[in-house]
Amino acid sequence: MLPAVAVAVAVAVAVAVAVAVALPAAPALRHRLSRSALRRAAGWYRRRLELLGSEVRLSQERRLRRLLPAGTERGSEAFRERHPLGQSCPEGAPGGQVPPLRPWALLRSCWGTDPPLQGSLLYLDALRTAFPQALAPRGTALLSWAPGRPRAPAGWPLPTLYCTPAEAGALPSRAAALRVQLLFALQARALRVLEAGLAAELHDALAALRAGWPELAQDLALGRLSPQPGLPEDARGRLQALLVPDAARAAELRAECARGFEGIVQRLWPQLDVVVVGTAHGTEQLYCDALRQADCKGLPFYCPFYWAAGALLGVNLWPEEPAPRFLLCPDWAFYEFLPCPAEEEPRTVLLGELWEGREYGLVLTAWPGEYRCRAGEVLRVTGFHKQCPVVEPVRRESQALSVRGESIPEERFYRSLCRAVGMWPGARLVDYVCVESALLGASSGACAPHYEVFVELRGLRDLSEGQRYKLDQCLQEDFPIYKSFRFKGSIGPLRLHLVGVGAFARLREALGSPLPMPRVLREERLLQLIQSTVIS
Repeated sequence: MLPAVAVAVAVAVAVAVAVAVALPAAPALRHRLSRSALRRAAGWYRRRLELLGSEVRLSQERRLRRLLPAGTERGSEAFRERHPLGQSCPEGAPGGQVPPLRPWALLRSCWGTDPPLQGSLLYLDALRTAFPQALAPRGTALLSWAPGRPRAPAGWPLPTLYCTPAEAGALPSRAAALRVQLLFALQARALRVLEAGLAAELHDALAALRAGWPELAQDLALGRLSPQPGLPEDARGRLQALLVPDAARAAELRAECARGFEGIVQRLWPQLDVVVVGTAHGTEQLYCDALRQADCKGLPFYCPFYWAAGALLGVNLWPEEPAPRFLLCPDWAFYEFLPCPAEEEPRTVLLGELWEGREYGLVLTAWPGEYRCRAGEVLRVTGFHKQCPVVEPVRRESQALSVRGESIPEERFYRSLCRAVGMWPGARLVDYVCVESALLGASSGACAPHYEVFVELRGLRDLSEGQRYKLDQCLQEDFPIYKSFRFKGSIGPLRLHLVGVGAFARLREALGSPLPMPRVLREERLLQLIQSTVIS
């Protein structure tokens, strides 16, 4: 019965998409037809996901068979015996290139495996259910940088959602791309959704608004795109042709910015329903928390996807919940998990063998030929949907600090840092990054191995030696092993540096790709850049 329903739904969806594609001159009708088709496809895949979630072990075995060469001995046990645990997965940026949506792609998604398309269908369906007006045509603005090629936004199967031209996100300069996208977003007063690929991209775009709103208002009034570094003249001409002079909107921008920036996002876009960010977990929460308290005050945040090693693995079906959690879809990859803390002889458990409340390191087989890769991610199981685990990402193992084997995890260092900042009257943490002293080479002097921490603060221009020592003291209180090494002199005192405004935006530009912010720098060129911004 279910396959017959799938065929009927798929044919209806394909016909609707084909008709919509054939109507480029009627954008409103095209949008309605496409939205209706995608809603039907999403409803079908949601029902299929419920079925897959009722038989997780069988779903995983089927997925594994599709990832292995034909003729390979079947079964997860044989697979694990034949392939030892691999090395770390290659790090990949979340989201791929924008693919054209073809009718047969939707047909295939109804019974095949196409995680980017199926994930976006689930996202659009969840967004529409929680915020009924969120899928309005040209009602979504995108702030996302992908140099050289556009990156697929969350709602890419429905391109008529977006008021932001794709070319703006592919400019060679991150700062230029975010400013141009911000200008197009400001032009659209009736926005329903403000979407960013990373929380840091939204943070930096709104920082650009704070610093440059008079120039943005002038560009809005004149329908002009001012020259700027990283904006080629030919691209500037094409993008400027899409702008329309709007003196009234420019006056509104000036008036609202003159009132201050608390709640500025909702004041500039009074119909906005939700802020969507591609990555809002781990220490990216630093930016989300800052935005919730100031620029985006009063607005819900929704992080729809969980990516690891460039593969889409999970989807957040609960947009209205403040803390993101992700359903791991059993037909998107073959999953294994290493219980934490690590055992002497690690033995993986499978998707249907997890326990609620426990933490696991992720081992991934997502692509043919790349078997049992360690993703470098630790997940906590928060519950189950049918038999599918619902997880929250806890930390990236590559971002642990260790100069003597002490291994201080990313999220626990962040908590210690926040505790120390709370002891500095008037200070608010804007951003931070760490360096292990080995990267400094001879410049670190003849001292014991130690950490160097670079912070950007708001509300404090300098730090006394006593204030700087608070962080080292907090680490000793929170990590007995660190305290032991400090007491023996095996680890030297932490060195804390204060950097100037905009230092981390420059650092993200230098990273050269839209990846979540690293918290431990491993490259000398990045270290030299952040050192050049130190003010105290």
